[in-house]
Amino acid sequence: MIKNKNILSAGTFPALRIVWLSIGMIFTAVGMVGIIVPGLPTTIFMILAAGCFFRSSTKMYHWVVSHPLFGDQVLRFRKGEGMPKKAKYLSILTMWTFIMFAVFIGLPDSAAWIKYFIALSGATGTLYIISQPNLKK
Repeated sequence: MIKNKNILSAGTFPALRIVWLSIGMIFTAVGMVGIIVPGLPTTIFMILAAGCFFRSSTKMYHWVVSHPLFGDQVLRFRKGEGMPKKAKYLSILTMWTFIMFAVFIGLPDSAAWIKYFIALSGATGTLYIISQPNLKK
């Protein structure tokens, strides 16, 4: 956890802080929905929210990184410590399950460019997950 209570830049414009706070709140809302809805990830949205709150609200940033459900994962990511192997496998498997559903069942054949975009996004996400270091215990 960051020890410095004043993590916000002194030169931050108030309007820009409001924008970052608003975006962080949106990511938080989607992340909270992900706790309930299967297949919608929580951690990635909370990581994004933490990044936004880091630039806008010390209180909200500390709330995210100290939350009992996802705080540890957010802090590990922000510190660059990596992901557990099991989490890597599970996230890739889940991601590609939903990608295959979208490409082969959910989208019509007339939306070929969307299918290619989804597949390319999935490949990019997979490479990113694989490139993360394995969490050392």
